[in-house]
Amino acid sequence: MDNLLTSRSTDGAFTITLNRPDIHNAFDDHLIADLTLTLEAAGSDATIRAVVLTGNGKSFSAGADLNWMRRMATFTEEENYHDAMALGELMLTLNRLPKPTIARVNGAAYGGGVGLIACCDIAIAVDDAQFALSEVKLGLIPAVISPYVVAAIGEKKARRYFLTGERFTAMDAVDSGLLNSCVPANELDHAVQKMIDLLLAAGPVAQAEAKDLIASVAHRPPTDSVVADTAERIAHIRISPEGQEGLAAFLEKRTPGWLKK
Repeated sequence: MDNLLTSRSTDGAFTITLNRPDIHNAFDDHLIADLTLTLEAAGSDATIRAVVLTGNGKSFSAGADLNWMRRMATFTEEENYHDAMALGELMLTLNRLPKPTIARVNGAAYGGGVGLIACCDIAIAVDDAQFALSEVKLGLIPAVISPYVVAAIGEKKARRYFLTGERFTAMDAVDSGLLNSCVPANELDHAVQKMIDLLLAAGPVAQAEAKDLIASVAHRPPTDSVVADTAERIAHIRISPEGQEGLAAFLEKRTPGWLKK
């Protein structure tokens, strides 16, 4: 069985499905490598406008595969470091992907599965999904995923969920900022498609630049250098081909070129 399933729709949406339903889409080193390569390829494919990440079966992802964890327990510290760096590269690749990303959370997500959700731009889940950052119950910590999860849910929520390892509901996940919304299972596809439609209406270059902008200004005070950087960014994009086309289409009251493809 392939670790991943991929599909491409005519509108430019590219869906990646974690495909280990018998173990709740838990990941090991092979899945991590496959997913990283698939995301890198999607990021450089101009025909892909949005990436949807989901799971096959009842769960989104249970985090680390138990067999993989057993192997890691026998590794040296150096071997564990290199293994963890591979997971770090996956999370960084997803977080920095120059395409809009949507987590279609079809069920439970634990540990690293929560990290994948936190790395996506938009996250929509079924309303009966449960979540946990349960590493402390194993005497571990959610180290590699922590920058993304803390950015999503904030330090105070992280202090609770990192330290208790407790399960929390989809509504709790919405309240914390991990999810944008949760819906009944029979409405999940509609909610995701509605978000895809909104994303496709925007300029693809502008979306990539907007993601880079957010990463650049987040948690930085508006110093002179930040103000200058933002001015340079808008000046650059205004004279870019997409910026010129978007402004012209707006002023001429017509559809921009990226919607005609």
